[in-house]
Amino acid sequence: MACVRNTQLEALHAGRTPISRTGDGSDVIVQDAEGNRIPWSEVSRIDDDEMRALMREIVDRLYTFHLRIDDPAFRAEIDRWAAMTAKWDAAKPDPVLSAIPGETPERG
Repeated sequence: MACVRNTQLEALHAGRTPISRTGDGSDVIVQDAEGNRIPWSEVSRIDDDEMRALMREIVDRLYTFHLRIDDPAFRAEIDRWAAMTAKWDAAKPDPVLSAIPGETPERG
């Protein structure tokens, strides 16, 4: 929540959403400046520069979060923000990151 919300992602999400009578966008076509008709499911909704900027912002926030999480004042503010997420679905481990082998504790 602290690292992804209220980033450039919000600006990318802003704007009008096309009306789809089927509900899945299969009946929505985008026509570009050259007259190409592109099905909504095939339209890129974010360009490379926007993606690069978004990823940099999120990575910087994650890095800063990890640097500061042991600071009691910072942690208190994060905990206050986290209260807003009480109705969100519970987080779960990412399967891709979880599959990366980690250190195994030595057994004695």
